[in-house]
Amino acid sequence: TEIKSVISLHPPWTTLFKGETVTLTCKAFQINAPQKIKWYRWYLPGEIQYKTTGNTYEVHESGGYKCQAQDSHSSDRVDLIFSAANLILQAPSDVFEEDSVVLRCQAKANIVLNNMTLYKNGKILKILNKTSDFRIHQASMKDSGEYYCSGVKDTHSVSSNKIQIVVQELFPSPVLRASSTQPTEGHTVTLTCESQLSLQRPEGQLQFRFVKPSTMSEWRISPEFQFSPIRRENSGSYWCEARRINSLVQKRSQELQIQVQEIVPDVRIHSHPEFVFEGLELVLICSVSGVPRPTISWYKKQHRLRKDRELQTSSETEFKVPVVQNSDAGEYYCIARNSRFSIKSNSVIISVKVPVSKPVLTFSSPGTRTFVGDKMSLQCEVQRGSLPIWFQFFREGVLLKKREAVSWITASYSFFLIAEHSGNYYCTADNGFGPQRSETMSLSVTVPVSQPVLTLSPPGTRTLVGNEVRLQCEVQRGSSPIQYQFFHEDVLLTKIEATSWRTKSYSFSVTAEHSGNYYCTADNGFGPQSSETINLSVIVPVSRPVLTLRTPRAQAVVGDVVQLHCEAQRGSPPILYQFYHEDVTLGSSSSPSGEGASFNLFLKTEHSGNYFCEANNGQGVQRSYTVSLSVKVPVSHPVLTLRTPRVQAVVGDILEIHCETQRGSPPIQYQFYRENVALGSCSSLSGGGTSFNLSLTTEHSGNYSCEADNGLGVQRSEAVSLSVKVPVSRPVLTLRTARAQVVVGDVLELRCEAQRGSPPILYWFYHNNVTLETSTSHSGQGVSLNLSLTAGHSGTYSCEVDNGLGPQHSEAVTLFVMGLTGSKSSLIATSVTGGLLSVMAVAAVALLFYCWLLRKAGGKPTFDSSRGEVVYSEVWSVKKENKLTAASEPEPFKKTDSCVIYSQVFSEQVVRYLCSLQSLHYYLFAVIIPVKQLLNCQKDTPEEESGNNLLALLM
Repeated sequence: TEIKSVISLHPPWTTLFKGETVTLTCKAFQINAPQKIKWYRWYLPGEIQYKTTGNTYEVHESGGYKCQAQDSHSSDRVDLIFSAANLILQAPSDVFEEDSVVLRCQAKANIVLNNMTLYKNGKILKILNKTSDFRIHQASMKDSGEYYCSGVKDTHSVSSNKIQIVVQELFPSPVLRASSTQPTEGHTVTLTCESQLSLQRPEGQLQFRFVKPSTMSEWRISPEFQFSPIRRENSGSYWCEARRINSLVQKRSQELQIQVQEIVPDVRIHSHPEFVFEGLELVLICSVSGVPRPTISWYKKQHRLRKDRELQTSSETEFKVPVVQNSDAGEYYCIARNSRFSIKSNSVIISVKVPVSKPVLTFSSPGTRTFVGDKMSLQCEVQRGSLPIWFQFFREGVLLKKREAVSWITASYSFFLIAEHSGNYYCTADNGFGPQRSETMSLSVTVPVSQPVLTLSPPGTRTLVGNEVRLQCEVQRGSSPIQYQFFHEDVLLTKIEATSWRTKSYSFSVTAEHSGNYYCTADNGFGPQSSETINLSVIVPVSRPVLTLRTPRAQAVVGDVVQLHCEAQRGSPPILYQFYHEDVTLGSSSSPSGEGASFNLFLKTEHSGNYFCEANNGQGVQRSYTVSLSVKVPVSHPVLTLRTPRVQAVVGDILEIHCETQRGSPPIQYQFYRENVALGSCSSLSGGGTSFNLSLTTEHSGNYSCEADNGLGVQRSEAVSLSVKVPVSRPVLTLRTARAQVVVGDVLELRCEAQRGSPPILYWFYHNNVTLETSTSHSGQGVSLNLSLTAGHSGTYSCEVDNGLGPQHSEAVTLFVMGLTGSKSSLIATSVTGGLLSVMAVAAVALLFYCWLLRKAGGKPTFDSSRGEVVYSEVWSVKKENKLTAASEPEPFKKTDSCVIYSQVFSEQVVRYLCSLQSLHYYLFAVIIPVKQLLNCQKDTPEEESGNNLLALLM
């Protein structure tokens, strides 16, 4: 019978929700030893094939699935659907007659549906109020059809998938067959009712009965009914019925016509036994066919008489001679008679023989112990018996040789000895009366032991802990006694001596430590021989596994790769390990060697939680203890914010320094710095930022930064600059002159200075509250304003300062300017002007001559800007008792009028620079400027104007 694989589902549904798993189980029926199946082949969607050693396979993808067990054909295809719909109808893949079938109308988790209704062939079959299941208690063909269900969600109707259910037969209608539909009367006829249970439902057993109109047989397990012999009245119409035990399903075959044929008369005679021996029983048999049954008459021919002798007449078909004598030899026949015929049989001649006597077996070798290579002759002889005689020679009941003796009552058989010839020998003699057996003779051929063979009982290399295992060591050759030794991993288990058998065994109860390699040795004094090694694998159920989380550091951090390692200390491979996070499957891994298995995770924040694993080697699932994992997030780059009550930070303000990271697991330690000097620290236990306050002073200007650390590395913010400004203090205005009483023409220096205040500072000078000039000090020091006094400069002076934080006004200072006579000043002006013009002419000639010398020498005048162009020295002439200024009186000008005199000092570098100029205009410009500055110090007289005009022409 064709062996076909059968695939089953657990759970039994063909439609499931996405994310669920179905376990496929593959079975092959009509296999006597399923443990011999070494592989299963799975046919997956997309023409993918997968081979396993176990008969189960978990799937979670839609498609068609088939399986095939070793030495069997592939199963029928099962189509699975993993649906994303809100409502599905679930039904088993196969439905058979009398099955109890559950149809389940299943809504997706967290989906609530009302008015659940089940439909068959488009019509309402059942309204499911309190349950989602509909049960068909005993399925029949009328339950086949198309099913689906629907429900209501938020006033919207939701329909499930449609499932076509076809109820299959438990077994097909039987077929009645006959060994012959036209048998001859008197023959044996067998009726056979052919049907069998479906491979998907092999449970239970069929019963059969055979029916002829007006009569029927009892129900029976055998599908056969026999007529022995069949008669003419057995002709007619027959059918058979089949049913499963304890089932209501009953089916009937088609009718079969049987027509019994009338017998043709025939008579034959034969004797039993074929050879007739003196003293034994002789049986003559007359074979007769005919209806009605005839009577039999037995005759022995009388060759010398005309009429044969009638021996017996009866209905019996046998004629017996209890003890045969020589006189019983002769020719016999029989005659069969009934109302329809009288027929004579053929003749049979009976010859009486003498049986052989008990034979005697002898060896040509004088002793009973011989050696390999010797020639041995066996002789068998009888004292009497009719020829021909058949002699047979046996060793251990196995025929060695058969010889026929036609002229002698003895026969012999010769051979050269090998190890296998040790054993018990005998011979038989037979001349047709029956064999006669000699006494047994023992022959011992001394041979070394052959390589022993170690076998396990029960067979197989895998067994469970606690089972009883027997090791059997056997040699094919070897003289007794033989010493056997059993070893496990080269460790001696036991020693056993065999004196009469070439095999010995050793039994023990299996523990986990008994896994390993076994062998045995055999030795009869010629040296030990070792068997081949046998590996015994003891199947140990897995122990509770241990889950270990391996991280690259003590604290798991986002972005790390964590290795989940699951390992059971005990358990036979292969072991399937399953990994879970908060009861959700992460993945699985198989360990063919029995060691642990690992699963890697690239950590994210959501990977914090409880983990466990399961181990399974087919002997039960074991779950590890739960292990917690906390995944921390390193702090991100912090952001430093300076918060002040106004746009510009001012001394005395409260500064809030706020440091915050966007990411990072708490607690976070924040450290605050100014110019890389620690100010203080704060801890944030719940995450987020923290602040640090300062009461500002001038020293607090500078660069600020902060650091964030949650134990996973320090992150530093960008530096933020803070400028703390100081409001300006009240300025002091100082008037500086060359004499105690200033007169028209004197130079007045107004100096305004604030003792405190952050630069830049803007200065205003006022005369009688009218702005004279403004000036900015970028260094924070005071500024000065020079005035060449006239009579109109008398009055009140003051100054004002402001650095953006509020203006401050100085105290007012009063100044009175007196007038001078014109003649003296005019004379001085004329003299000075003439002298200066003479000096200018001489200086210009000298400068031109010097430049000519430089050019003649081949040198090009250069200018070194690093040493300056022109150095002006400012000389003041003031009286010691002048209280309006803090300057000292220069010695050379004690007797002179108050005026600023500039002396122009030329260094060598300045001269070289002037020589490099391209025209005389520039040379003269350098000389005339100081003279003009001196003339500006004089009074505005006509003579002075003429001097100025002259200088203007020169320029």
